[in-house]
Amino acid sequence: MSLWSLNRNKELPDFWNNYLSLFENRFQRKTIDEVRFVAFDTETTGFDYKDDRILSIGCVAINNVAIDVADQLELYLEQDVFNSDTVEIHGIRKNNNFDTILEYRAIELFIKYIGNAILIAHHADFDRRMINSALKRHGLGTLKNRFLDTGVLFRKTKHIVYHTHRKHLHYSLDELCDDLKISKSDRHTASGDAFITAIAFLKTIARLKILKTDKLSNLF
Repeated sequence: MSLWSLNRNKELPDFWNNYLSLFENRFQRKTIDEVRFVAFDTETTGFDYKDDRILSIGCVAINNVAIDVADQLELYLEQDVFNSDTVEIHGIRKNNNFDTILEYRAIELFIKYIGNAILIAHHADFDRRMINSALKRHGLGTLKNRFLDTGVLFRKTKHIVYHTHRKHLHYSLDELCDDLKISKSDRHTASGDAFITAIAFLKTIARLKILKTDKLSNLF
């Protein structure tokens, strides 16, 4: 019996057990164009994984090494925690005219949407921990997907392409936009940042393909 099977529990919701079942088979050797990626971003009330909450989630899929605009998800969550200091950044107000859903429903829709896709985010650890905190609040486990961080990937390819060894450890999404010539018109919304992250990912892996390193394993 597989590890994922052992972790499945009939008392857990079906969507979670179905999600776990997607990981029972180990990843096969694949090239980048054979995989479904999901670029995503969360806007939150702050940066505390325990006390702050997710305000919105934006996702867009990458299929066959192209952004699939028909395969996207945008969610706005009802808020039980609100930090007015973050409004200037993401523009989401507590009483804004968005159709909002409860956190549990948002998590369910997000999990069903991502499936076993490889997840892409900028400074991915933050978004992963915010999602995992929400999952924990509802008695679920943690995300099982593999993650790619566009900041880390960009740093690696920048050193390869430009032959620079400058010790710049953290590239902001704005810096990626400037270097890769990506419009920043939709910055600081979850869907806008997810779309920008998807473009940044594709432009970055294009550098890898030029170097004939398009195997999926080379991204990790």
